[in-house]
Amino acid sequence: MRQVTDLEILSLTKMMEAETYSLAMAKTSIMAISDEQLKTLAQSGIATTEARIAGLQQFIVENQIACVNLQTQTQTQ
Repeated sequence: MRQVTDLEILSLTKMMEAETYSLAMAKTSIMAISDEQLKTLAQSGIATTEARIAGLQQFIVENQIACVNLQTQTQTQ
């Protein structure tokens, strides 16, 4: 497997930021929707966004882009 470039990591970071922001906005605004069809459509969009985020996270893990040592984090807290 080839090494992921710095530019690709930056692009991946920006995609994650955009998807996360989009998800937060969608989850916040869904409470204001009264039309059931529109609410169903918004919920579908939320599920799709969550799936894209999960896919990006899987790519990050599989390519070892970000390695977090949870044991070390727990010990320092």
